[in-house]
Amino acid sequence: MATTRQAHTNWEGNLIEGKGVVTFDSSGIGDYPVSWPSRSEQANGRTSPEELIAGAHSSCFSMALSHGLAQAGTPSTRLATKAEVTFQPGTGITGIHLTVVGEVPGLDEDAFQKAAEDAKANCPVSQALTGTTITLTASLA
Repeated sequence: MATTRQAHTNWEGNLIEGKGVVTFDSSGIGDYPVSWPSRSEQANGRTSPEELIAGAHSSCFSMALSHGLAQAGTPSTRLATKAEVTFQPGTGITGIHLTVVGEVPGLDEDAFQKAAEDAKANCPVSQALTGTTITLTASLA
């Protein structure tokens, strides 16, 4: 069964001096302020579209890798994934780097790397972001 999730943003003002609030409607987890300076300079307590993408990508990748490892008979006990989304004003998102450190009993580094590459290629967020260069560093703890 398909699911649809919703969020909305209310924005006031122009791009440079304006500000907005992103609200996560489906989960109800809260309202998060966003602004151009938080996107192109320092976060200063506000989020950005790139940070939201990083959260979506790191969680989706972790789920895909966890599933792939379990399906292969080597379930993970822990996966720590970081996604770094690089934004260049005037150009846009120029890349995403995933870093994962896993605890997977009975699995060697080569097999973990292969599983991580497969998850990177096949997680739905990676597939949605195919216009962006996505790189990966994967290692066992």
